[in-house]
Amino acid sequence: MKFGVCYYPEQWPEERWATDARMMRETGLEIVRIAEFAWAKMEPADGRFDWTWLDKAIETLATAGLDVVPGTPTAAPPAWLSHAHPDVLRVDANGRARQHGTRRHTCPNNPTYRHYSRRIVQEMVQRYGREPGIIGWQIDNEFGGGKSGRCYCSHCAAAFRDWLQKRYSHIRALNDAWGTVFWSQTYSDWAEIMPPDDRIDKKNPSHLLDYYRFCSDSIVVYQQEQVDIIRSGTPGRFVTHNFMGLFRDVNQFDLAAPLDFVTWDNYPTGNPERWHGRLQPPTEQREPIDYAHDVGDPIITGMAHDLMAGLRQRPFWIMEQQCGHINWGELNPGIRPGTVRLWCWHALAHGADAILFFRWRASLFAQEQYHSGLLRHDGRADVGMADLQTMVAEQEQMRQLTAQPVHTQVAILCQYDDLWALQEQPHRADFDYWRHSYAFYHTLQRMGVPAILLPVTADLSPYKLVLAPTLHLVTPEIAAALQQYVAAGGHLLLGVRSGFKTGSNLVTDAPLPGLLRELAGVTVTDWQAMPMAAGWELRSEIPGLEGPATYWVESLQADTAVPLAHYAHGATAITENKVGDGRVTSLGFYPTGAQVTAVLRHLISQNNITPLADNLPPGLVAARRGGVTILINFAERPLTAIINGQPITVAARDIALIETTKT
Repeated sequence: MKFGVCYYPEQWPEERWATDARMMRETGLEIVRIAEFAWAKMEPADGRFDWTWLDKAIETLATAGLDVVPGTPTAAPPAWLSHAHPDVLRVDANGRARQHGTRRHTCPNNPTYRHYSRRIVQEMVQRYGREPGIIGWQIDNEFGGGKSGRCYCSHCAAAFRDWLQKRYSHIRALNDAWGTVFWSQTYSDWAEIMPPDDRIDKKNPSHLLDYYRFCSDSIVVYQQEQVDIIRSGTPGRFVTHNFMGLFRDVNQFDLAAPLDFVTWDNYPTGNPERWHGRLQPPTEQREPIDYAHDVGDPIITGMAHDLMAGLRQRPFWIMEQQCGHINWGELNPGIRPGTVRLWCWHALAHGADAILFFRWRASLFAQEQYHSGLLRHDGRADVGMADLQTMVAEQEQMRQLTAQPVHTQVAILCQYDDLWALQEQPHRADFDYWRHSYAFYHTLQRMGVPAILLPVTADLSPYKLVLAPTLHLVTPEIAAALQQYVAAGGHLLLGVRSGFKTGSNLVTDAPLPGLLRELAGVTVTDWQAMPMAAGWELRSEIPGLEGPATYWVESLQADTAVPLAHYAHGATAITENKVGDGRVTSLGFYPTGAQVTAVLRHLISQNNITPLADNLPPGLVAARRGGVTILINFAERPLTAIINGQPITVAARDIALIETTKT
């Protein structure tokens, strides 16, 4: 485990830099990220570059023994660029152009902006590409943040048409894929197609899904230009980007593919607050969990960690780690001594092997004045600094753990196409793709069973159990890959709404679950959203599984599969189908917390998956790296779990490490 910090030398007097660098090393920091928002300082006028200050900053940090990670500054272009070329400004779905004065206000498809972006990156690489103090590069900053993931300008309209021509080749193929015969939407020429902005009342879902795909691809292509420039001029240095956890608007698997590893920005009191509404179950199904007030929701944070681990299926970094209160949430609570240490051990437990704190010193000006750093506004140490010192004393132990793999036997499949399709056509307003996945992830965490979130294209062979809560859009390639995984001995769970649509977001004309029907060995005979007060009682062979089934229910007809549960009126609710050396379980209803617990206990037992701990109480989470089980207590009181038959008590807001036998 290495520790670092985000530093903004351009925001502080030059005479302070050496003092800051010395203090960083003295406090145990090893890595510094700089410059990702300093374009105006690097290029104060068009084509006039000033590197004097950055030369000095890098030299000062490197001389103090710190490794430097510069960020390309393209998330925050200078005012002269926005003023001279106003067409670079992003246009929202209402046709309004962004204005200068913040960040992420530009269009990734604008040729002028692409030119200036390439030029500033080329200039940086030419000057610093072989600088010995630089160990790697961050591309841009938080792609898609600030509602910037989609633009509707004329450049995007033209690029979208080009994207569609490459995808479909002929306009007839597009009309078929989108079902444009409906409401006389048929196109006779590519030039007739426009972005589906808010001037359209009810948008064609296939048109909309392709636009979301196009916007995501535009960011991936924009990033790739910078990746290529950096790789060509910086031998031996890594290239990464800082992701945003459970962010929706960009396909993060695609964005991660060309990078050496991913990093993400972990704000545990802010991100769960931001994501809570679309993850937690309906109010009447929620259970109270007594987390400490300043730790956030560790299971929500853990889900983001495990998605980041799945993007490249390798260890990740935290590029921005909250180390005090933040400025952009609704509540922004202060934190107490010990909380930052808890978050860092939590990240390590899920696969992080470096953590950089945001930021070194709290800003005196502009939009982040209320955001804490390791140092206060006046330069005195803030609460996170004491935790850093505690962890520096633990660093050797942490490094031994980061050299070990994360223990995971269960995978949850994720597909951004499914997320986007259901976001626009949920059928019931509160059906959310992430919420359904979270129901399974949350239960696994409560049971002490780690899980990783993976794309449908991943190699699934290392995992005993693969969960597909909502595999909505299915192509022949996806069906074939899952068939291969199961036939080789894997166990697949298919949840509701699976196989309902084709890759272009049309409803399949085959009996449901469409291309998955033979694999599942069932036919869905009917489906419906169900009021929470109504439901179908269950009769089940699975211990502890009882009704009613509600929220979303599907009636299954067992073809080659064996029924495991029925609704009281006789239709099948759950089945199991043998395929080669493996099996497929089809779950015909959206489970409550108690129901998903019963189903997962059954599947875990079938696959000889041993939970990391027994009787894991709410507030205590478990993970394993190598042969060490890590227990982390996010509650205000001591909590006890059973490991290898022995009770292990963890103090409030503390951790415990237990040597265990690998399984």
